[in-house]
Amino acid sequence: MVRVCNFLVFFFVLVIQHSSNWYLSDMCQNTEEIGKIPMRLRINEVILAVGVILLIISQFTGLYYTFDESNRYQRSSAYIISYIIPFCVWVIEFSVILHFRKKINRLMFYTLAVFTVCPIIAAVMQFFMYGLSLNNIAIVAMTAALCVVEIISNGQELTAAHEREKELLVQEQKNMHRMVMQSASALASAIDAKDKYTHGHSRRVAEYSEMIAEVYGKTDGECRDIYLAGLLHDVGKIGIPDNIINKDGRLTDEEFAVIKTHPAIGAGILKKINIAPFISIGAHFHHERYDGKGYPEGLKGEDIPEIARIIAVADAYDAMTSKRSYRDALPQEVVRSEIEKGKGTQFDPKFAEIMLGLMDRDTDYQLQQDDVYDV
Repeated sequence: MVRVCNFLVFFFVLVIQHSSNWYLSDMCQNTEEIGKIPMRLRINEVILAVGVILLIISQFTGLYYTFDESNRYQRSSAYIISYIIPFCVWVIEFSVILHFRKKINRLMFYTLAVFTVCPIIAAVMQFFMYGLSLNNIAIVAMTAALCVVEIISNGQELTAAHEREKELLVQEQKNMHRMVMQSASALASAIDAKDKYTHGHSRRVAEYSEMIAEVYGKTDGECRDIYLAGLLHDVGKIGIPDNIINKDGRLTDEEFAVIKTHPAIGAGILKKINIAPFISIGAHFHHERYDGKGYPEGLKGEDIPEIARIIAVADAYDAMTSKRSYRDALPQEVVRSEIEKGKGTQFDPKFAEIMLGLMDRDTDYQLQQDDVYDV
């Protein structure tokens, strides 16, 4: 039993060294600035293999130690070899750590340096004294310390990786939003191009809708959604014949019936965008009236989706402040009067009131069609 225990003590040292050598190899290979296993660590594997072979031989030949008649442990003349092998391995590992110190995490560098230096010092002390196994105690203590630091380091790396992932996700979301907005703007421009009298209508309705939402207290994300819904609210007009959209003068009842199909057409187009259902809602219900006399569903009051109630006010305001085939843009006082009249009948009172407040602040009458910009 004494021989077995003694063998395990020596064998334990070599196994720990093999583990630390493997750890360093893996760290170097996975460190971007190093990217390979240093040749010195490969040499270490050979030295450790030789150490294991000699240890096994020593069990049968007394190469390292013997036991006297009283079964007491005695060092042999070649005992120094059992210290030289692990000593060389530690020194080589320390040289690798020192060589790549600038490419290793600072906390990890100091820990690895102590991890190799302490057993070296303990081994030298152990060689000159019997009794307490300082070398093994040092190895166990340093291994425990390395495990703790590795856990801390991994936690820091995971946190940093998580932050990088968040940044990439945020950037990806920004890029996606930018692409969606550019695509929506292009589509809105194509729709507006069908009507020679309403260039820029979709953009203006989107801007007015966003302004109403901001005053109402919506979040930035909700305001962006409402802007996008406002931008595409008239997408259904793509299915309306040009001769009706661009007709000079008022529409007949039959022609107006065709025009009234554009909310359903728009909803049918946009409902396929599953990730943004609010877009089709804005297109579908922006011509509903608060008193229930609108179209296409005849919804009333709070039954009309909020986003559509916001767009309805913005849409009506822009219609009155833009040129049409049968009239010029209406004066601001007339527009104000119409919105006041429509509170609670055509419009949701609270959103109509917000629009009136925006008009009060617009003393220079900037919220209207700009021929230079929109044509």
